[in-house]
Parts: sequence; C-alpha cells; structure tokens
Amino acid sequence: MASSHTVLMRLVASAYSVAQKAGTIVRRVLAEGDLGIVEKTCATDLQTKADRLAQMSICSSLARKFPKLTIIGEEDLPSEEVDQELIEDGQWEEILKQPCPSQYRAIKEEDLVVWVDPLDGTKEYTEGLLDNVTVLIGIAYEGKAIAGVINQPYYNYQNNEKQKLREHGNEAKAGPDAVLGRTIWGVLGLGAFGFQLKEAPAGKHIITTTRSHGSKLVTDCVTAMNPDDVLRVGGAGNKIIQLIEGKASAYVFASPGCKKWDTCAPEVILHAVGGKLTDIHGNALQYNKEVKHMNSAGVLATLRNHNYYASRVPESVKSALVP
Repeated sequence: MASSHTVLMRLVASAYSVAQKAGTIVRRVLAEGDLGIVEKTCATDLQTKADRLAQMSICSSLARKFPKLTIIGEEDLPSEEVDQELIEDGQWEEILKQPCPSQYRAIKEEDLVVWVDPLDGTKEYTEGLLDNVTVLIGIAYEGKAIAGVINQPYYNYQNNEKQKLREHGNEAKAGPDAVLGRTIWGVLGLGAFGFQLKEAPAGKHIITTTRSHGSKLVTDCVTAMNPDDVLRVGGAGNKIIQLIEGKASAYVFASPGCKKWDTCAPEVILHAVGGKLTDIHGNALQYNKEVKHMNSAGVLATLRNHNYYASRVPESVKSALVP
C-alpha cells in the first residue's frame, strides 16, 4: 500500500522507473534516425527530439503521481497534452523496501523540488559519443540536494555492439540484469546504489572537465591543479560517474555554463558516498525553486581530498566567477 511509504521514498522509486523509461526513449529516437536537432543559444547548445520527449515523459509522469511537486526541467517546452505512451506509472519496488532516513520522514510533497535534465550530454549524443549520455532526476528539500537518480541509456554499449545494432529502444531488458543501460540512485543518509564504488589511483591527479565548453578560465583552473592526466568528456552526470568509478580524482569546471539540473542528481550520488561537490569557491549549491538556474560560480567535485583541489583554484579564476 503506497500510503505506508514516505513521500520521499515513493518519489525516488517512481523517479527510478521514470528515468528508465526516459532512457528507453533516448535509445529509440537514435535508433529511428531522426534526431530533430535544434540550436538553442549556440552551436554547442543543442536540443533533440530525445530531449523533448524524455522531458515530457519525466515531468508528466511525476506530476500525475505527485501533483504538488515543483518540477523544473531543462527544456523550455510548450504545455501540451502528453501522449499516453510517454507516461510511466511504475515504481522500483526495491527502493520501497529501503528505510527512509529519519530526517526526511515527515517531508510533504509540496516541500520538494525536482530538477530534471532529460538528456545530459546532448552534443555528445548527436555525435555518437553515447557513453557520455545520462538522464538526471534530482530531488531537493530546503535548498539541498537530498535524492537523485541517474540513468545511463548506453551503459555497456561499447562492449556490446551487436546489442546496440539490435536495439530499438523498448527491446532492452529492464532491471538490474539489463545488458544495455543502467540506473544509479541515492538518498543522503541512506547511500548510493547501482554501481561499484572505486577510488582513483592514490597520489594521481586525474582531472575530468568539459569537452565542448572550454575557455581560458577552464584551462587556467585545470592547469593549476597540476594534473597527471586530463579527461575531456561530455555531461555532468558522466563526470560524476567517473569520480565514483575511480577514473578521475576531480571534476573541475571553472565556467558559469553548468545548470542546477546538471548537478542536483549527481551531487546526491557523490555526497551519499562521502564525496563533495561545491562551486569553485567551495560554497554549497542551492536548489530551492526560486534559485537562479545557472551555477554561475562553476563546479568543483571530488570523491576525496576536496580541500587540496579547492586550495589550488587560482585567485584570478575565483574573482572572475561570482556566485
């Protein structure tokens, strides 16, 4: 009976199923071949049919079940009747078996803000760099990111080219045994699930940063970290996954280009396993519904040794990026 579960855990369980549905939509659009690309603000800021359909699916599915939620999505879409086939009504039962952390048990639906990036890494999606792509659903309470879901529609695709060729979106097996795609989720105070936590090699400074939104500030900040290696990849969700899977030691983005829907869900996953995500000055990010969408003071995220990386941010970078 749904009423026996807290609002937060019901929402996370629904967001898990909704994110999987969105991942299926992302795969299906690519398999059909018509991406329907439009430029939003510039040639590196793109929107595809997959962005639009996935956002409609996520926002409409959650709004039907939780009508008092505040839901903020990346894409500015006209309000229209959503096709029933985009609606996901399921919930992930495994999540409902988990206890809700005591500090969140009394939360009401209207107290929560959901930040949605229906397709993080759109530019990479259009270029076939599919392992960069994620679907992000972050949940905030009193301005703090407290729960999140990340779906990777193409997780494992490079190891399974035959599956990729057969894939038509809805044929991928759902659930934890899925050959293609996976879903990671987390709640502060409970933990993060769906992946194997691994730390980057000790003593190595491997920096992950933007692939397509570079600038002098970004370069100056990365260089100041004295990196052993620099990974330039797409998607904020993808970069946080690099941190929790031991491929990178720090995610450094000294630019105002990242938005709240990019960081809300990934921040939760990182914080749930003891990592830290802040702006470039070391300030926590705010996620209340009135907050500006831009992370105007950049992003600095680490699984370990946050203070080391924060201490190396040049003053010239800090003064250029005002919170």
